[in-house]
Amino acid sequence: MSIWWSLHLRREAASVPLARRLLLGAMETAGVDPDVSYDLSVALSEACANAVEHGGPGGSGRSGTGEYHVTAYIDDDMCRIEVTDHGPGFVDGHRSAPRTAGAANGGTNDTADVGTATAFGPLFARSAAPAHDGNRTDEHGRGLFLIEALADHVDFRNRPGDGAMVCFDKLLKWKKDALLKAS
Repeated sequence: MSIWWSLHLRREAASVPLARRLLLGAMETAGVDPDVSYDLSVALSEACANAVEHGGPGGSGRSGTGEYHVTAYIDDDMCRIEVTDHGPGFVDGHRSAPRTAGAANGGTNDTADVGTATAFGPLFARSAAPAHDGNRTDEHGRGLFLIEALADHVDFRNRPGDGAMVCFDKLLKWKKDALLKAS
């Protein structure tokens, strides 16, 4: 059995726990193991928080800059979640700032489809080096690493001219009495 749902949310902090609660409720109803549901909900919260913070200039209306989108799919034993926004996208492994005069005059701030390997380069390479230096005390920038740690597969990519997408998959485990358990 397959199910999917899609949310169109305002770029407001209150939308993050709403998306998380909706996902947890759907996972509980379907009969997904609570540990797997929790991992997915934390990863979703991080992706939504990034969309709220970096997803566009904040206007509303037809351009969609005041909103972001969450789509979740359950197909057999796999869950895929996509969070898309209308912001400047990823540049050199980090969320970029909105295009500035410096970027327009030769700096790098393009919106090509860059995917995980080229967008994040050494940030997602498996190595003994710590992701953050030991003196780092702020929490900014850790969400993308957390998403990667909690999901089985992660893809970060730019949508040319229209923001960024974070997509992650996780293999589902089911409770004994699950309604949607794959046969």
